[in-house]
Amino acid sequence: MAYKTDDVFSFAAFDPTRLTENLRDFAEKGTTQSREAFTKLKAAAEEATKTVETTLHTAQAGSVELGLKAIDAIRTNAELSLTHLEALIGVKSVAELIELQTGFVRKQAEVTVEQAKALQETARKIAEDVTKPGKDAAEKALSSFKAA
Repeated sequence: MAYKTDDVFSFAAFDPTRLTENLRDFAEKGTTQSREAFTKLKAAAEEATKTVETTLHTAQAGSVELGLKAIDAIRTNAELSLTHLEALIGVKSVAELIELQTGFVRKQAEVTVEQAKALQETARKIAEDVTKPGKDAAEKALSSFKAA
């Protein structure tokens, strides 16, 4: 029986330099892929940090805005109440008292409804502004998964 050198399972077909080259290529590809994955992960982490910072800044600004509107509503209500009390001091009859009180309650109800609408609209706007960076980041992440 003759010895075959073209048999892939034979010892004579084993070339250690090819094995070393294949291992080197495999290691280089693994290193390159690891670097690319790390770069993508780092970029995603930086973007997520920016999104969180933007969201927190927006939430803080929104809470300040909402607080200022609430203070304005309280100031308006206090002024209306003081004006009403001043008017009550000068009452000369029960009929005048009932008329003043009815007008005050009506005016206070109208003002309260307007204040509630303004606060609700401000809260809605703040909620949209706070959630927008997160929504945008999620949409961008989803589109990158679709593209990949």
